[in-house]
Amino acid sequence: MVDDIWNLEFRTEDEACQFYNAYSCWHGFVMRKDDVVRDNQSRIISRQLVCNKEGWRNMRYLDLDDRSKGARSLTRTKCPARLRVKLDYGCGRWKVSCFVKSHNHDLMPPQFAHLVPTNRRLTVTDKVQVENLHNFGVKTCHIMGYIALQKGGYRHAGFTRKDLYNHIDHYHQSKVKNGDANAAINYLIDGKSIINYHCFGDIVAFDSTYKKNKYNKPLVIFSGCNHHGQTVIFGSDLLSDETTETYKWLLKTFVEAMGGKSPKAAITD
Repeated sequence: MVDDIWNLEFRTEDEACQFYNAYSCWHGFVMRKDDVVRDNQSRIISRQLVCNKEGWRNMRYLDLDDRSKGARSLTRTKCPARLRVKLDYGCGRWKVSCFVKSHNHDLMPPQFAHLVPTNRRLTVTDKVQVENLHNFGVKTCHIMGYIALQKGGYRHAGFTRKDLYNHIDHYHQSKVKNGDANAAINYLIDGKSIINYHCFGDIVAFDSTYKKNKYNKPLVIFSGCNHHGQTVIFGSDLLSDETTETYKWLLKTFVEAMGGKSPKAAITD
């Protein structure tokens, strides 16, 4: 209730921001940080939080002559809703000094609040669980369904399917960026490839004829045939050259990545 909000006290500015963000999500709008007041030591002593539709867009951004693409649609309506908190030096807590509940625009229905970008994020626990499942070869769509089941539905997952795919892409990139050639091989050989190799890897086709990439480097494909007569890919490797030493390293590393199992026969050009 409004009276309850006026009586709220917070230990920190961040705690006040977290409260108003949760309040905005529950009531169907998006919070935005606004003005601050600082003391003579540049410490924040007052913070205003507003609806993201507060104010008007500056006209100078609408009258640009050298714009490369059209201006975004206008969304601000000078909404009056806000919460301001001030630091009380006497008790060291942040107290509400201004609260306006009313909006001058339609609010989002609660069932769609979880789709707002500011309300979507993977927690540290989510990230660890997603990365572990992905490393074991679980498909991304199945990971999403599993987490949604854990949390009581997709609405309570805290993120969307697109957010999950983006996180896994960033996870791949970080492994390659911070590692070396071994990290790249681990990226190119996924859990499904390893399972296929252990089931159908007695005979491996070893093809190094591909050079259709921008660097004109050989791309080696390890493939085989499953019990339906279909081609399955066990792995792929981009080489810097085609020397004997490079191919020795490649074959040794491929066997290591597959748990030490060597094929009984290899077919190559």
